[in-house]
Amino acid sequence: MESQILTILIPSNKAKERIDTFLTRELPRFSRSQIQAMVKEELIRVDGKSVKSNYSIRPGDSVTVALPRSKPSDLMPEDIPLDIVFEDEYLIIINKPPGMVVHPAHGHRSGTLVNALLYHCDQLSKVNEAPRPGIVHRLDKDTSGLLLAVKDDYTHRMLANQFSEKQVDRMYKAIVWKPMRKRTGTVETLLNRSTRDRKVFAVASSGKRAVTHYEADELFDFLSLISLHLETGRTHQIRVHMAHIGHPVFGDQTYGGRSRPMGGLNHERTALARHLLDLMPRQALHAMTLGFVHPVTKENLSFTSHLPEDMQRVLSELRKSKD
Repeated sequence: MESQILTILIPSNKAKERIDTFLTRELPRFSRSQIQAMVKEELIRVDGKSVKSNYSIRPGDSVTVALPRSKPSDLMPEDIPLDIVFEDEYLIIINKPPGMVVHPAHGHRSGTLVNALLYHCDQLSKVNEAPRPGIVHRLDKDTSGLLLAVKDDYTHRMLANQFSEKQVDRMYKAIVWKPMRKRTGTVETLLNRSTRDRKVFAVASSGKRAVTHYEADELFDFLSLISLHLETGRTHQIRVHMAHIGHPVFGDQTYGGRSRPMGGLNHERTALARHLLDLMPRQALHAMTLGFVHPVTKENLSFTSHLPEDMQRVLSELRKSKD
């Protein structure tokens, strides 16, 4: 693919700085790891010569960057209704319904949130390659709640930094199996892809650090309503962590939340559990709050989404049974 050559002349008053740090700031479309990869591939040169990521730029240096031209996108805008919580010229907050895939992938080429955003928005950021324009973070298909998308590369990069630096407040609500033994706690593990099934994740001896804080809101006979705060944002993190401590998310087909915990229930409780599972054909997990600093206006923004109807119905039945 043809490349666009960008040349940056380092001014005479510029202090020494690592080239990867300098270019991450100068080219907000790219992350530092992407810049380092481009240096390694010799797409970034100084005075025509290859350098390493720790090279210190100097006044008078001529830095050339070979930028690959964007591939034409085959993503199709689709007129899909969106529950918009907030929108301005820089970003948009969506209350994602359960069952909606966030971006196109194998088996889901249309009907996704990205298809809907492309129809609704004049533009989306291009920091991510297709098929994820505008997407800063994701929710699983059957997880409902607040999701942030952005319209320009600068806003995307600044918000991605907030996520990376753990400056974004995210609180989830979940219904999990069994009354919580401890009302509050923290789960900290390493997560990696399962050796048995690469589509799922598991607690492992090596992998990425994952930290989830939880607090029990309401205890029932064989279920609990809990709040969860993410310190990290790994794929399937809440679902894996809750299963790991013996409280899988209610209705979670992948991580043991549909039938496995019913083994110790008596006949009456088993009947109620099956009835509630009929009301909850997905994992009972909802991204309820989202808070961050707006990269452009510098406002502290915070948004809340009410529990979806399916989770409310389950809780209503539990409260009636408890009474």
